[in-house]
Amino acid sequence: MSGASATSLMTPRFGIDTSVLVRLVAGEPQAEFERCVETLRSLIEDDGAEIVVSTQVIGEAYVALQHHYGVSKTEARAGLLDVLRSGMVAPLNGRAVLGALEAREGAGLLDRLI
Repeated sequence: MSGASATSLMTPRFGIDTSVLVRLVAGEPQAEFERCVETLRSLIEDDGAEIVVSTQVIGEAYVALQHHYGVSKTEARAGLLDVLRSGMVAPLNGRAVLGALEAREGAGLLDRLI
């Protein structure tokens, strides 16, 4: 490597928590949503960071969206898919998570995420 250390070549990686994922899906409260999106965009565009979310956080957000926002399971899955396909946030465990969110039959989402 031409003088650059391996550390300087690594992409910064940040994990988001349940409250951030729920905010990205729900878009509420508006001011906090906009600040959240701007902060994540800055990390991605200015710092070249990757933003990831764990399956545990996805499962918690799925339940929180239903309980606190009154959305259906179908709406919660669709909202989570929208965020995870936006290019802003990626599932830590890869594309299999998207398949779990897309599935309509068989085990429930939380079982699939495990």
